[in-house]
Amino acid sequence: MEIRLPYSKGTIQAKLPADFRIERIVPRSQAAAQDPAATVMQAVYNPLGDVLPPRAGMRVAIAINDKTRPVPHEVLLPPVLAGMRHAGIRDQDVYFIIATGTHPAMPPDEYATILPQAILDTYRVSCHDAYDDSSLTPLGETSRGTPIAINSDYMAADYRIVIGNIEPHQFQGFSGGVKSAAIGLAGVETINHNHAMMRHDAAIWGSYVDNPARQDVEEIGARIGIDFCVNAILNANKGLVRAFAGEPVAVMQAGIPAVRELYAVPVSAPVDLMIASPGGHPKDINLYQAQKGMAHASAVTKSGGRMILCAACSEGAGNADYERWMRQPQIDSHAAVFDEFTREGFRVGRHKAFQVSRDASRIQTTLVTDMGDELVRALLLSKSESLQAAVDEALFCLPPGARIGVMPAANATMPVVVGC
Repeated sequence: MEIRLPYSKGTIQAKLPADFRIERIVPRSQAAAQDPAATVMQAVYNPLGDVLPPRAGMRVAIAINDKTRPVPHEVLLPPVLAGMRHAGIRDQDVYFIIATGTHPAMPPDEYATILPQAILDTYRVSCHDAYDDSSLTPLGETSRGTPIAINSDYMAADYRIVIGNIEPHQFQGFSGGVKSAAIGLAGVETINHNHAMMRHDAAIWGSYVDNPARQDVEEIGARIGIDFCVNAILNANKGLVRAFAGEPVAVMQAGIPAVRELYAVPVSAPVDLMIASPGGHPKDINLYQAQKGMAHASAVTKSGGRMILCAACSEGAGNADYERWMRQPQIDSHAAVFDEFTREGFRVGRHKAFQVSRDASRIQTTLVTDMGDELVRALLLSKSESLQAAVDEALFCLPPGARIGVMPAANATMPVVVGC
């Protein structure tokens, strides 16, 4: 049996023998909307919840995701911008802010990778800096003690919009809604405090109402005051399936059931070997992003089992602090990661080390990647020269009657064991 998984902007393949029990764990097949632009326009002009339109003379700020998210801005933005003009908003009073959170900043020459050139030629675009306190506006604290500091340009607007996708998130439950601004445009201390909640038992993918990390985000969003939200739901091929627009919480309430229907996948039993891809570009642009697929795949992989994660990681680890932290001489094992992380306290960036070690300490993990050998070793993982080589090595070690899982879109798949 040949398997083929997304890898960067292409695919990677290997052959598996037919005498193993192989289970493909994939999102339900759903065709993209025949007319994505019309689907988005229908959502934007029939908004959910209690929303007010912008008025002439207002300054409008639009938070958009960075290059690590496959957001179809080319179809989500035109009806929003047309609505601005219809309301009498001047183009020079509309500006975009790239919501990077603590991700590396995008230089201006990369803006065209996420925004159509016509938008770049017409509107002001800037990139958020979570580490620049002078560019942040403090907004007090949430009920969970999270200090709120948000991009000042965004807060200076009279009307605030968020654009993004709704999909499973490993500890926020789901992306989407206010998260693009509440985290993407927040200061590092806001993000640190919120993300520290990932250690809570209810901070898992698929959890929303009872998820402390996600509800903290909702509280931050309410404090910001976000007037309008446009979110897409994409299928496994990144085609737009549905769109929702309106008041952010109403968008989440409508979108989450649609995400569950598409991405919650029953699995008959935990597997001995998991072969997974985060979903290709941009989900495997670096390990910081690809780890999310690792987390989803590990949920249905046996302790003591094996995982092969196919992630090109053209940008390496994806976070300079994470990489520096892992290169410390005392970080020589997964146990050392846990000890040092506990001793120092939660910090965004190096939290990725905790997440990787949490799964790699119980599942032997091999990367099929373009990352250099030395960096892979520093991240306490092993590397294989090819997917076939990794498969052959893993098959040699599997017990009789072993189960093999294949997850080609792990970042967006919510696998649930339903029985043996």
